Amino acid sequence: MNETFKPKVGEYAPYYESYIKRVINENIDKLLLTQIQEVRSYFETMGEEKSNETYAEGKWTAKEVLSHMIDTDRIMTFRALCFARGEKSPLPSFDQDEYVARSMANAIPLNKLIEDFEFSRYACVSLLKTLPIDSWSNIGMASGYEVSVRALFYIMTGHVAHHLAILKERY
Repeated sequence: MNETFKPKVGEYAPYYESYIKRVINENIDKLLLTQIQEVRSYFETMGEEKSNETYAEGKWTAKEVLSHMIDTDRIMTFRALCFARGEKSPLPSFDQDEYVARSMANAIPLNKLIEDFEFSRYACVSLLKTLPIDSWSNIGMASGYEVSVRALFYIMTGHVAHHLAILKERY
């Protein structure tokens, strides 16, 4: 990927600016893949027991954070596919707290969640590598905001970087 892939201000909701700023390298496909090992290493070191704990009352467990990262990757990948293919209908937002609550992540073995993240991330990168270059700047409407295909891949990368930083700091 090169400079033509970096999203410009206005191609995403202001909320996502902090995620996009976390992505310094333009080689987004390699960053997406690198994060697989980062996530795996972090959670394998944490272990099953600790991954079921929270850092404060009312906060998600580490497993729930991982489940949230997986859900977000899948949703953003779906949005990227839709907009790359020219979808004109607005796509809905999602309630991350409701998704986490219904994920039942704490009942899933940690190694299965890690594997799920890995598989979902490979699917994301596969899509990215097969998209026509001219579709990267396609814009669609999601959660009430315009967003480009390329911004969605940056958001995914920055989102995982954001949560890994929080996990490392607080868990």
